[in-house]
Amino acid sequence: MDRENLAGLIESWENLSLLVKDIGNFPEHLDILMDIALNSSHPNSWRAAWMADRIHDQHPDLIKPYIPAMIEKLRTESQTGKKRHFLKLVSLSTIPDEFDSFLINYCLNAMTSDREPPAVRVHAMQTLFNISEKLPDLKTELIFVIENEIEFHPTPGILTRGRKLIGKLQKQLRS
Repeated sequence: MDRENLAGLIESWENLSLLVKDIGNFPEHLDILMDIALNSSHPNSWRAAWMADRIHDQHPDLIKPYIPAMIEKLRTESQTGKKRHFLKLVSLSTIPDEFDSFLINYCLNAMTSDREPPAVRVHAMQTLFNISEKLPDLKTELIFVIENEIEFHPTPGILTRGRKLIGKLQKQLRS
């Protein structure tokens, strides 16, 4: 399967679950899928990121090598669908240390932006929590930022994830 064929198949929702299964079984096609997710500006290219998310559910090790490229792509990505899936995958992965500084800034901005959809904000919040596991000095500030978002920009996702993470952070700080 080449890039043009895969891009054409992604256009139809009916093909996506079959493609996810196919790529999980034939990972040699994953490079093509990730090229579409990371480098295509086509309006439906977010579906390739969605597929990567689904492949990660069954085969996380297949997606792991692409995490640095996803983080780099966040610097310029404007499609919210791609940002949502990239941040989700980043939040489920071990973050290479060299990206901590960028991700702290990016996720703080995304989490506190009223222009970002709730899912992007929640995944940014989770990513910040994950980084705070490596950088404990971030925990107190993160509690403050999450409390602020819960108070001033509550959505069901922000409330649920925020309360859960605040509880974990407070417990860690007491220990």
